[in-house]
Amino acid sequence: MTAADTTNQQRTIYSILLIISLGHFLNDMIQSVIPSVYPILRDEYNLSFLQIGIITLVVQMTSSIMQPIVGTYTDRHPHPYSLAAGMTFTLAGILLLAVASSFSIILISVALVGFGSAIFHPESSRLAQLAAGTQKGLGQSIFQVGGNGGTAVGPLLAAIIILPLGQKSIAWFAIIALIAIAALFPVGRWYKSTIRAAKNITITVNPAVSRLSSRRIHWALFILCVLTFSKYFYMASMTSYFTFFLMDKFGVDIKTSQICLFAFLAAVAAGTLIGGMAGDRYGRKYVIWVSIFGAAPFALALPYVSFALTIILAVIIGFIMASAFSAILVYATELKPGKVGMIAGLFFGLNFGLGGIASAFFGWLADATSIEFVFQISTLLPLLGIVTGFLPNIEPKKALADR
Repeated sequence: MTAADTTNQQRTIYSILLIISLGHFLNDMIQSVIPSVYPILRDEYNLSFLQIGIITLVVQMTSSIMQPIVGTYTDRHPHPYSLAAGMTFTLAGILLLAVASSFSIILISVALVGFGSAIFHPESSRLAQLAAGTQKGLGQSIFQVGGNGGTAVGPLLAAIIILPLGQKSIAWFAIIALIAIAALFPVGRWYKSTIRAAKNITITVNPAVSRLSSRRIHWALFILCVLTFSKYFYMASMTSYFTFFLMDKFGVDIKTSQICLFAFLAAVAAGTLIGGMAGDRYGRKYVIWVSIFGAAPFALALPYVSFALTIILAVIIGFIMASAFSAILVYATELKPGKVGMIAGLFFGLNFGLGGIASAFFGWLADATSIEFVFQISTLLPLLGIVTGFLPNIEPKKALADR
């Protein structure tokens, strides 16, 4: 490894990180349109809550099944322009959704969006870590905050554009997909020029990880999966059904409920960036502790308070829980160095898959009981954050003392 390679490995390339984050912002903005138009689709096609859950299940499962496969493949065979290619599938899906005339066509359109995410996320996560240098937590958070920001803005744009104009206006979001494709091409050129150099860089292994047995590493990965389950089952109840909960319990209209969902998702976006920096500074295990288990008291109180306090608690929960995924993903890639694509694909896939399963499950449960009951049950999930205590300490103790 040359001195130049070492310098490039350590340097944080903010311009690339910001473009990748912008691509993530635009990709997830489009994807967040799908749950945002659920009230329109329900009224237009007389869908049940179970059918709404199935729509989410399809988009999430098509993404989750493909992501580990894509990630494992690109670990061995990097494709510089895969980010733009993924956005092309998303473009096709959103255009089809705008003209879908039946439940089956809706499912095909959201499946295309799922395939787009499956191609986009593993390689973009690898690029974020490559461009981040030694500040992997910050790099992953910049990448994640783009996605969370897009997820937050999507429902707001849906309330402004789609709710007044109807289903066909979804096609306007194709312009966003085209902008993303154009923005991501320069990243592809940069990645293509750095692939050869990246192959010559020696992969450094955390000494604390090298002392762990294979069984201990697999156990730690299992715990991270449990934590991901806890976070994304709860987040699915919020992103898919928070608007229905507010309309059912407090009688607010669709637009007000969408704005409240935006407030929650905006808090998620804000907390993501701070969480990444905190992980680099104080340790990712501590961030995971606070992010999931620390949100439990607020989550437990949310179904039983007034409208104003419900929104305040939702914002607090979103902000606290936001940093968990960045910390989990970077922690996992340290456990499996050199397999960023596979790990990113696994955890992004797990993220989307669990979100889809949870959405379908909570839709079935809402049909069988009530939306309010769904929120009373889902608020118990952050308590699973207590299993963070079983994770090994793989970060240097002096890092905390020095800072």
